[in-house]
Amino acid sequence: MPDQATAEEPDAAPRTLTPAERIVPSWNDPLASAATRPIGGPLGEHAAVGRHWFWSPQRVGLGLAVLALVLCWFGKASCIQQYQDSSGASQLDWRAGRPFVAMCYSDIVPLYSSERLNDPKTFPYVSSWQEDTQTAQNQTRYMEYPVVTGLFQWINAKLAAGWLSVANSGWLPSALPVAIYFNISAFWLSLAWLITVWATGRTMKRRPWDAVLVAISPLVLVQAFTNFDAIATACTAAGILAWSRKRPEIAGVLLGLGAAAKLYPLLLLGVLFVLCLRAGKLRTWGRTAAFTVLTWLIVNVPFILVATRGWWEFFRLNTLRPMDPDSIYNVISYTTGWTGFDGVLQKGQTPAILNTVIAVLFLLCCAGIAYVALTAPRRPRLGQLAFLVVAAFLLTNKVWSPQYSLWLVPLAVLAIPRWRLLLSWMVIDALVWAPRMFYYLGIDHKGLPEGWFLGTVVVRDLAVVGICVLVIREIYRPRTDLIRLAGDDDPAGGVLERARDRVTFPGFGKHRQAVPTVPPVPPAPPAPES
Repeated sequence: MPDQATAEEPDAAPRTLTPAERIVPSWNDPLASAATRPIGGPLGEHAAVGRHWFWSPQRVGLGLAVLALVLCWFGKASCIQQYQDSSGASQLDWRAGRPFVAMCYSDIVPLYSSERLNDPKTFPYVSSWQEDTQTAQNQTRYMEYPVVTGLFQWINAKLAAGWLSVANSGWLPSALPVAIYFNISAFWLSLAWLITVWATGRTMKRRPWDAVLVAISPLVLVQAFTNFDAIATACTAAGILAWSRKRPEIAGVLLGLGAAAKLYPLLLLGVLFVLCLRAGKLRTWGRTAAFTVLTWLIVNVPFILVATRGWWEFFRLNTLRPMDPDSIYNVISYTTGWTGFDGVLQKGQTPAILNTVIAVLFLLCCAGIAYVALTAPRRPRLGQLAFLVVAAFLLTNKVWSPQYSLWLVPLAVLAIPRWRLLLSWMVIDALVWAPRMFYYLGIDHKGLPEGWFLGTVVVRDLAVVGICVLVIREIYRPRTDLIRLAGDDDPAGGVLERARDRVTFPGFGKHRQAVPTVPPVPPAPPAPES
């Protein structure tokens, strides 16, 4: 007789939940309940759920995401305004520190010229140029982004050139090339974030309304168009969805594409390895890992062979990069006056001490997370460990660019879907943008001193650490986990969902079986015949 935990066929297609089986946030979350008061209050007990011909939770979330992305575009639009100089030529209006005063700064705008995307003869990783840096003069430079992101920029530049060509014929409105390039990039990034929202909502199954947190996140309002990170979040969220649907090969392809845009999706392979190790599903993990590596190689190998030096630029610059102003290492240096982290950089060399400290701290965090995964009374959910690993990577890294926080948004919703908690963190993280902009403006131009900016960075880091602590608490106390209280085991788990532990370690997880296994979701009753 099969165990209750394995009663479901492991390869069976996931069943679509009926509207009655979904969690209603206005009944279970105080913040969601309060937010519904202006429109009539929480959902009624006898409301006809799931019968509207169009407005499903998925479409509501996507609609709210479109609204948030439009607001984000308006926030950045000040930085693509133009003016006419004394000669009558149109110029980008970045006078008087406009990007920082208006807080509209976006890397997309300066990268158009700094990455030589405005040169029709330039091709990423193959073309080079000479540039003066702080450590060297006339240094040879190449595209400094991973392949998918670099090609994304180049394609958008070509589309902008095509737009201008048609605009010169009078068929389309015209503007500065950089403004058209920004708008085209923002369009594709918007689609990428919509995919992130869609995939997260589809992964949550019983809690589709939680995708609204991804759609209306304050971080989206500020950072969606700051850089190109929405590409990686879309690939990662879609990869997790494919894994949850028991499609490990598709998950591997999507994670490989995400890693070719930003390296952080590779961290999920480590998470999946630990979970599959505990569940005895290493063969499934192997397929995902193989397809991830194969996809990454297919994208990167042509450039490795044809333009090795240009392809290596991204890794070279990350090795040489000093600590960013909003890293914990800069906070330590500022408060203690110790310059050991960046002292080597004064000689134009690699910051070996800083890089070593980062590697050691991150590996220690990964070891601790693996220990948590193996000693928890019940196997943690994929979203919980994924959030912990990516958060540890950001907290220990020498760079936490503001748009990196977008990585955490869908993972946080999967890990701990408590609306008030997550929105509080997102608001804090989004508000760091204001002191950051005025810090870069400079004290001479009535900006903020560094201490004020670093104070907000510390608050942001403490908020993320606090969420990590709560996630670990729910891992060790599964009865406090909202996902499992609703009757699910791991909506994103795929082959891991309701799987019994097959591998144990001496001294680890002795009290695992003390927590009863959640029974499978009962099948939906048959619809009455008409």
